[in-house]
Amino acid sequence: MWVYEKKLQYPVKVGTCNPMLAKFLIEQYGGADGELSAALRYLNQRYSIPDEVIGLLTDIGTEEFAHLEMIATMVFKLTKDATADQMREAGLGAHYANHDNALYYENAAGVPWTASYINAKGDPIADLYEDIAAEEKARATYQWIIDMSDDPDLNDGLKFLREREIVHSQRFREAVEILKEERDRQKIF
Repeated sequence: MWVYEKKLQYPVKVGTCNPMLAKFLIEQYGGADGELSAALRYLNQRYSIPDEVIGLLTDIGTEEFAHLEMIATMVFKLTKDATADQMREAGLGAHYANHDNALYYENAAGVPWTASYINAKGDPIADLYEDIAAEEKARATYQWIIDMSDDPDLNDGLKFLREREIVHSQRFREAVEILKEERDRQKIF
């Protein structure tokens, strides 16, 4: 069970209204390698993973929801004062026409989130390698968004999220080694 503290995992600050940056950042909200996909992937996979690492998937999956909340806050702050013209100029005209400034699970190209973004093979090691790849892709996306951003306040939060992706990847790599050792251990009956 979880205890929800009514605060973000890490403070989110935004310097100025910037719908173009929000357009790029929405990739981490509803994209294939975004936080929603990660949270659902890990919390689903935990049902078919050995007990030795089940807690890891629960912990990281739950943390991904906290990251989703941070991304939502960032996108909201980047667009809350945007005019219809600014949204259109940023390439968010279709989004604005359908949702105003409301958040919607879609990627940076405006394609709605789909369950086909997440995988569960049922083989614990294969699933963990999928998870490592997801974390590394998310890390890369955060870096590319940071590279495009000139907002030091926003970049602070993005750097925090990028670093958490690195930690998650390392933890999944450790879990793979635990399961390989268990698999390769000689069993005597």
